[in-house]
Amino acid sequence: MRRLSYSLGSLLSIEEVIECSKKLDKLKPEVMWIPETWGMENFSMLGLASKENSFSKIGSSIINIYSRSPSLIAMGASTVDVISNGRLILGLGTSSVPIVENFHGNSFESPVQRMKEYVEIIRMALRGEKINYSGNIFSLKDFSLLTKPIRKEIPIYLAAINQKMVEMTWDIADGVIFYLRPKSEMKETIYKMQKKKKIDTTLQIITCIHDDQEKARNRAKKTLSFYIAVGKIYREFLQSTGYSEETKIIYDEYKKTGLPGLEKFVSEKMLDDLCIAGTPDTAVKKLNEFRDVGINLPIIQFNPIDNVKESFELLTNTFSGESNE
Repeated sequence: MRRLSYSLGSLLSIEEVIECSKKLDKLKPEVMWIPETWGMENFSMLGLASKENSFSKIGSSIINIYSRSPSLIAMGASTVDVISNGRLILGLGTSSVPIVENFHGNSFESPVQRMKEYVEIIRMALRGEKINYSGNIFSLKDFSLLTKPIRKEIPIYLAAINQKMVEMTWDIADGVIFYLRPKSEMKETIYKMQKKKKIDTTLQIITCIHDDQEKARNRAKKTLSFYIAVGKIYREFLQSTGYSEETKIIYDEYKKTGLPGLEKFVSEKMLDDLCIAGTPDTAVKKLNEFRDVGINLPIIQFNPIDNVKESFELLTNTFSGESNE
């Protein structure tokens, strides 16, 4: 059985997440991931979705560490792990400057050191230890979880883009969550880092499937151009890995006219390198291209086109049979 997982995108309503979770309970992918941006709170949704899907592991993709203290994340992770009967994968990330500073009112400072201390504190708390911790950022005294976790080791996966975060992920985490990385760069990075230590390599892939190929590709281009326009960290990384011209054009147009119409500046090469977009008969081949560069666990990011139920049905029909080959 080939490993496969799905991410239920941020644009879905709570009711739609519930319905998609029920669908995935029947299909039994390895992991059902739920993202968090500035809409639904992640731990609440993970607990709710775990009751609708009794098989899959339940993953956060990702919890923004700047939005919660390490103690609160440990509390949330322990609670969801109990609710889901030991199925949580705790995905953590640093998010982005606009979300951290404009939406949460925090300073986006020392992301790598901050992540290191979060993981250290969370692991100690989940082991049931009384924590007296003195780090560069956090100092905790006599903290311990009031409730007993059912697992002392909950898998922690880190979202990593820049090299320092990638290297630390391989040092301290159980898995990595990649996003928007060119295949050639990703292959080289995974090969190099897996020689150091074997961890689970996952990639969240913007995925748009429709019987009308042009409609699918335009939908994916809208999502991709959005992240390039508003996500400085993605934009700068793609500029450094072969897409300097495309990213500059998209960002310049965004500053002039905003988000509408940016999709027309996404090249076909960039789209095919970073996303899965097209008809069902081409999608599985595209998925395998990501596996071929070293991705152990692909994360199919659901981007609905028109009717959500019908769109999710087509998406899962396309990939769920392939996962069992």
